[in-house]
Amino acid sequence: MTVSALAAALALAAPEPAGSVQAQPAPAASSAAPTEGVISYPTAFFADSQAANAWEMLLRLPGFALDTGDKIRGFEGGGGNALVDGQRPTSKTDPLDELLRRIPVAQIERIDLIRGGAPGIDMQGRTVIANVIRKPGGGLQGLVAVANNHIYDGRNLHGFRLELSGGKDGRNWEGSARYGFGADDGGDFGPGVTVGPDGAPIRVSQIDSSGGVGNQTLTGAYEQPILGGKLRVNGRLFWEKFKYKEDNVFVFPSPSLATTDDVNHTYETELGGRFTRDLGSRATLDLLGLRQTRDREISSVFASPDEDGRFNLQRDSSETIGRGVLSYRASEKLSLEAGAEGAFNKLDSQTRLMSDGVPVALPAANVVVEENRGEVFAKGVWRPTGEWTIESGLRYEASSISSSGDVALEKSLRFLKPRLALAWAPTETTQVRLRFERVVGQLSFDDFVADSSLNTGVVTAGNPDLNPEQAWVSEVAIEQRFWKDGVVGVTLRRSMLTDVIDRAPIFTDVAVFDSPANIGDGEKDELVLNLTAPLGRFGLTGAQLKGEATWRRSEVTDPTTGESREISKLRPLEWEATLSQDVPQWRLTWGVDVYGGWRETSYRFNEVSTFKLRTFVRPFVEWRARQDIIVRFELPNITERGLRRTRTVYDGPRGSSAVLFTDDRELDFGRMYFVRVRKTFGA
Repeated sequence: MTVSALAAALALAAPEPAGSVQAQPAPAASSAAPTEGVISYPTAFFADSQAANAWEMLLRLPGFALDTGDKIRGFEGGGGNALVDGQRPTSKTDPLDELLRRIPVAQIERIDLIRGGAPGIDMQGRTVIANVIRKPGGGLQGLVAVANNHIYDGRNLHGFRLELSGGKDGRNWEGSARYGFGADDGGDFGPGVTVGPDGAPIRVSQIDSSGGVGNQTLTGAYEQPILGGKLRVNGRLFWEKFKYKEDNVFVFPSPSLATTDDVNHTYETELGGRFTRDLGSRATLDLLGLRQTRDREISSVFASPDEDGRFNLQRDSSETIGRGVLSYRASEKLSLEAGAEGAFNKLDSQTRLMSDGVPVALPAANVVVEENRGEVFAKGVWRPTGEWTIESGLRYEASSISSSGDVALEKSLRFLKPRLALAWAPTETTQVRLRFERVVGQLSFDDFVADSSLNTGVVTAGNPDLNPEQAWVSEVAIEQRFWKDGVVGVTLRRSMLTDVIDRAPIFTDVAVFDSPANIGDGEKDELVLNLTAPLGRFGLTGAQLKGEATWRRSEVTDPTTGESREISKLRPLEWEATLSQDVPQWRLTWGVDVYGGWRETSYRFNEVSTFKLRTFVRPFVEWRARQDIIVRFELPNITERGLRRTRTVYDGPRGSSAVLFTDDRELDFGRMYFVRVRKTFGA
């Protein structure tokens, strides 16, 4: 089962990605000179593409690909590569793309593309970032959208979205309500074959599976002047239910049926507040508080003639954050920033696994984990000349983690994280960027507790005694602009890794389990290619080709075999591309999105499993029926791509044991037919 495409399906009523479509603007994008590192794009630049909000505008921004950020504990270092009015949004649980969708184009003055850094801007650890600049004030504005996705198997998955915003005299508010249903479109039906070491079939089956999810989201925010500054309060409620059912119909060696039924419930809350105030003409104080909770319940039942199983997981987590930042603009060329942050996290997890009615003991099945984290940091951006920008920073992180229940431990962690980034623009169309940084990952609470997949029989032990993965990262990037709105960028990145978190065996009195573990040092190399190419020179007025590809190579020492291998679940190649054309005289935009297939391999102590997801193709047409109504049609998965999962299972630890069997599944998913009608109203 894969849920890689659920995110897009869930937001059926949301503005779906029109791919990386970009208008050929009537006026040129007015900007500060590119050698100053900032290019400004007014809303007129996006007029022909019919962009309705900040998110759709960013999709059309030359040389930019939105990254929504990392899901980490704490606030510092986890933001995406887009800002709103120079600040990272306060919310952590509300996805960045959803926040951007709720900023209508009528409220936007321009978008600044910042390359290599700029004084007064927190680059969020990025070398390229987009800053959405809103207009002050504004009356009531809103959006209502309905959508339906017709699945090849007859299901109709619909969605609805309502957004409202308004403001006057510095008092602004916004709210949204949405719900939607989506399909797990990784794979649905196809053959399953299990063969022995000699290649002879052991079992042959036909698999029929389906997965679906529904969720509801409520968000709201209010801001007003107070105490000489501005206070903003935001909240979010989120409910989700995911169901997956699989029927594995065996035809060899004898007819039989194995079934799997999974049900996952998730409930999230968030309440945050932010206060900003200028302290004179050069300094700004920024205070932030945030509280979020996440409760998740998983129930899985497996039944077959030979074995029955039941897995239950109840996992409740919470996070409380306090943060303060003081920024100082020493001059037009130099800005400084210092701050501190504290966070408290808690996880309470209870796991139960039954096999044929008998409880199975799991390492770290029932644990309570608490973490106290503190961080202080200082940053500076200096532009000594129009061609050079220097950004530096230093962060010191200290945390204490304790675990009680099945595993009792306490540990303290301390890390110093320096960063240096340089940007050099020898011409108006060329920029070279260098970065050297120590990056310290965060421990995933999911790794602390046990888990199980009943339809594969894989049980994963929990391991609270982990250290974060650390990396010294060196990066060089070259960006070249051409044909006015064309951009090509090449980035080479090398990471020298310590305490790599991968897979290793855990030995207990009754069995050996696979578990997350620190497996030593490693290395990772990445090559990233970005391209935005306007095609007007080839007779395709208003057309554009935009894409990104990332190649990865990694090496670690396998703790089971002692041999070198790649890092588990690190995809060697990922790519995507969009060909699109704006036809303003027909009030039309059409195109095709292509999301390249990928492979990821996991190395457990007694198993090697590989997922291969084939290429996903989605043609689309968007038509403005009138000024306030846009209709969008899509043919998602027109090539009917699916996935292939291959598991090679050994009779014991790999390297010293023979192959027991190889299980191969090739599952397909049919075409979908998507339509959405969106209406905007207000000022």
